[in-house]
Amino acid sequence: MGSDSTGSFSLILHSHIPYVLSHGARPHGTDWLAEAVAESYLPLLNVCYRLLDEGISPKLTIGLSPILCEQLADRQFSQEFHGYLMQRIEAAQHDAADFSRNGNAEMERLARMWERCYEDRWCDFEQRYNSDLVGAFRRLQDEGHIEILTSAATHAYLPLLLTDQAVKAQVSIGVESYRRHFKREPSGFWLPECAYRPRYRWQAPVDEFRSPEPILRKGLDEIVGEAGLQYFLVDAHLFEGGRALGVYAERFKALEELWSQFARESAPATGPRSPYAPALVNSSGEPRKPVAVMARDQRTGIQVWSGEHGYPGDEWYLEFHKKHYPGNLRYWRISWPRDDLGKKQLYYPEMAATRIPMHAQHYADMVYHVLRENSKVADGPPALVAMYDAELFGHWWHEGGEWLYQMVKRLALNPQVERLTGSERLQRYPPRTVIELPEGSWGEGGYHWIWLNEWTSWTWQILYRTELKMQDITQKYYDQPRLATVLRQLGRELLLLQSSDWQFNISTWSARDYAEQRFRVHADRFDALADLIEKIAEGGEIEQSAWNTLGEAEDSDRCFPDLRVENWLPDTKDH
Repeated sequence: MGSDSTGSFSLILHSHIPYVLSHGARPHGTDWLAEAVAESYLPLLNVCYRLLDEGISPKLTIGLSPILCEQLADRQFSQEFHGYLMQRIEAAQHDAADFSRNGNAEMERLARMWERCYEDRWCDFEQRYNSDLVGAFRRLQDEGHIEILTSAATHAYLPLLLTDQAVKAQVSIGVESYRRHFKREPSGFWLPECAYRPRYRWQAPVDEFRSPEPILRKGLDEIVGEAGLQYFLVDAHLFEGGRALGVYAERFKALEELWSQFARESAPATGPRSPYAPALVNSSGEPRKPVAVMARDQRTGIQVWSGEHGYPGDEWYLEFHKKHYPGNLRYWRISWPRDDLGKKQLYYPEMAATRIPMHAQHYADMVYHVLRENSKVADGPPALVAMYDAELFGHWWHEGGEWLYQMVKRLALNPQVERLTGSERLQRYPPRTVIELPEGSWGEGGYHWIWLNEWTSWTWQILYRTELKMQDITQKYYDQPRLATVLRQLGRELLLLQSSDWQFNISTWSARDYAEQRFRVHADRFDALADLIEKIAEGGEIEQSAWNTLGEAEDSDRCFPDLRVENWLPDTKDH
């Protein structure tokens, strides 16, 4: 960093969609994935290559969850995505014809805009990227323009899993998937939901699985480090050592008990820490190599996250919630009042385009000023880490992709801000300060409430039972070749059952019926396959329906083809 530089900026975009292939289409299912690809992932690739065409390296850090990569690399997805785009194009053409017959020239013009948009996405996918999005991201990383993070295999909510071995399996399988897709070792790890738990004596929050005495659990920093990963990310309130509980724990007794356990075991905070100074974490109390941690910046974050206070709420931007039936295309802008869909006014892309440069410049200026205000931090110049879900850009915020391009371009013109990926920042300015972190997440209330509450506690009863069953069966049969196929599928069903998306969608009501149905499907398949394994091992008679269940599971839940069931063996097991 030059002598006139103020600090570094790392933009981290996390991409994740739960496994939806062969599990319905609309309104949830494969359309969920196709929407994200058409509206966010393809535009994100286009932004990167557009910047490169202008001589600007994007220097983005992009998290691609393992289960997302498994889907993007699946041949079925290419077929499904092609069909989805054709449906979108036909919907736009149908709307345009209707608007033309009714003499509505402005809406017809917008319908033609959507028709061109989805035709462009088809060309991007089929021709520019040869239907291989994982390969396109991999090439950008190989050329040094982006860094790709890994995550837990199916985005499990790691702090609440019952055993350390279940956590290690999620992390290890995520790393193995990354190696297969990106042909290298990962450096950074996205903690699902930025949810962290340090080492302490832990008690299960479900009565049925409580042990007589709390059990010493490893910190997630330990497990991430043991997997060979160098850093992870958390929300600012954890980094600053604040009490990440809020009012939400008071609404669910099990959470309050978890917090009390942590508070008894952990050391008190040693004072305020700056989220602009990456640090090292070692919650073990043992002389082991710590893992680096970086924290999300809140001041710049609200500018992009918030529809009420940030750029996405501008009245000229496209309204996400109001759609035109039957094609579900959007033709209106946010307008005023923002909460009255009936009073939305027509969208004018030209007016929206005039707002983007102003918002991009405002953000670029804010990055510089925040860095300048926090110049006195430990272990090098300040680091501003901006963390967002990638689906925000383009999907939730239609103009977000263009904003991203213009913002990065403006920052590239400022010599006082060094744009670095997460690993580049840590390599250039290695942190030396070792800290402890409290327990929490970036979810509502800063703790676990969204994933563990009165509506989701039943899911954890099933999860804990299947966790223990998987470990028991693995220890008994992992070395028996005749059971290998069924064991691998049993592991896949457990992984899919552990996805944090099911609890999230149950709690937020965004797709509650679908989430509950998917959870029960994988639980039922797990139980059926576990019974099948025991019957095969005992030499019992196998009904045809049991083989049919295995075949159906292999057809529809075919992620992680090289899954190693040894991941569920205890550390002491020699394998």
